[in-house]
Amino acid sequence: MEKKLYTVTVFSENIPGLLNQITIVFTRRQINIETLSVSPSAIKGIHKFTITAYTDEDTIKNVVKQIDKRIDILKAYYNTDDELIYQEIALYKIETGKVLAMGGIEAIIRKYDARVLEVLENCIVLEKTGLYEETQNMFDELQQSIGVLQFIRSGRVAITKGKKERLSDMLKKVQELRSGQWTMDSGQ
Repeated sequence: MEKKLYTVTVFSENIPGLLNQITIVFTRRQINIETLSVSPSAIKGIHKFTITAYTDEDTIKNVVKQIDKRIDILKAYYNTDDELIYQEIALYKIETGKVLAMGGIEAIIRKYDARVLEVLENCIVLEKTGLYEETQNMFDELQQSIGVLQFIRSGRVAITKGKKERLSDMLKKVQELRSGQWTMDSGQ
């Protein structure tokens, strides 16, 4: 089976130990997590885990099913890159003295549509938001031209190309079912 990059999205309440439970599902199947980010979602009280991993479709389906069965998980989904809009953020710390001696790095900043976050006496911090390849190419060019003191890249953040979060639809259906049951039960 062909391995490719999948993005798994998991929705849950913010419960201690849940991240460990999720990562164990990947570990048991010997799947390496490439990137991981967790943040509050658009729905109050619900957190969103975004995980990327290289595997085949049958395996990722089984991983998502297993994660979905956990009592603390509201819903888990998987997507391919063509179903998502996604980005990463990267920070680069470079030495101020080398930048001044080189005559500036404006061309690199413009080329990669980066921005200067901080200029200090001993270092300059740059920020680049984009796809993995873009942030890596900027790192490579900076490293080759003047050297990079520190470099960090976030995990993927992603949203589906659909109009709204899929969890919203699922929660709405659950609420409608509950309302319908309540109406039927109260009428008896």
